[in-house]
Amino acid sequence: MPLRDLPAGSARTYRPAAGFDYFLPLYDPLMRLLGGDGARRALLDQSTIRPGERILEVGSGTGTLVLLIKRLHPDVVVVGIDADPKALARARRKAEREGIAIQLDCGFSDQLPYAAASFDLVFSSLMFHHLPPAEIGPTLREIRRVLKPGGTLHFLDLARHLPADHLHALMSEAGLGDPQTVGERSMRFMRLAYHRASVARGAVPYCVTDSSEASPDSFTAAVPAPRPPAAS
Repeated sequence: MPLRDLPAGSARTYRPAAGFDYFLPLYDPLMRLLGGDGARRALLDQSTIRPGERILEVGSGTGTLVLLIKRLHPDVVVVGIDADPKALARARRKAEREGIAIQLDCGFSDQLPYAAASFDLVFSSLMFHHLPPAEIGPTLREIRRVLKPGGTLHFLDLARHLPADHLHALMSEAGLGDPQTVGERSMRFMRLAYHRASVARGAVPYCVTDSSEASPDSFTAAVPAPRPPAAS
């Protein structure tokens, strides 16, 4: 089951989920030790997830959050996108071991390969501090584009990375409404901030451009759900 890969010959670079490739095997156990599981649960607690919704995580890394969402809400469609193919390969193996059906795509946060107004919720966990400053605004605009009217963005990141007023201004400029910081949390040596913004229910969806239209031959890492046991 291939992952959606970066375009052949792509000159763009990315920061690996663990900072360096050789730290990747340590990333999940280190995050658990630091309190990452509780931090992600708190992120989900600030949202309302309904059956049948389509959910995207931008910067899904090794898949911990997308798998958690699917475990807690098996009746939603969950998609994760990340620029790090090695992290995505690890996420795919975790999904296969659990028999959880998710979609994993390889791509950049400021060029999401999805149609406009195609997701009810967008999440992001500890991704924004990986972005160069010039990519934060375009990433927020892409998130706004793929959110449905009435959809919401929920994300957490390092509290010191972006001043709240500057971040709220960027979200407003991207067309996201009611930007706010909804809480903070300590995670060992880090202080995390939780943010949300939304798209008004009567909002007109952003136009889809050629550069962001989902490709018809999209590669995914969809893992089939296990079949229920036969009745005895």
